[in-house]
Amino acid sequence: MTLTLRLEGDSDAGLRAAYADAAALVAAAVLLDFTDAAYINSTGIALIVRLLADARRDHREVRAAGLSRHYLEIFRITRLSDYVQILDEPSNAVAADAATANATDGER
Repeated sequence: MTLTLRLEGDSDAGLRAAYADAAALVAAAVLLDFTDAAYINSTGIALIVRLLADARRDHREVRAAGLSRHYLEIFRITRLSDYVQILDEPSNAVAADAATANATDGER
């Protein structure tokens, strides 16, 4: 499932609803697509942190794709990149899903 939102203070309801949709689908991972993100303010970063907490509680991976150089650096500085799998582009999520499935199969 891909979430595409402008991450500001008023994004809270949309982000919560999209995450609830992913949880209802029993998705193993949630992809945050930043391809069209022109702006993420500090409240938006806080929303990502809260989503990470929810995903961790639910044993769900969080991935991000399409981050600009600027936001890649922000993710690095804030250490979000320690908790979010960074992909070059959203289409790489399919390969990441296959890798996750293969790793899970190997644990059985």
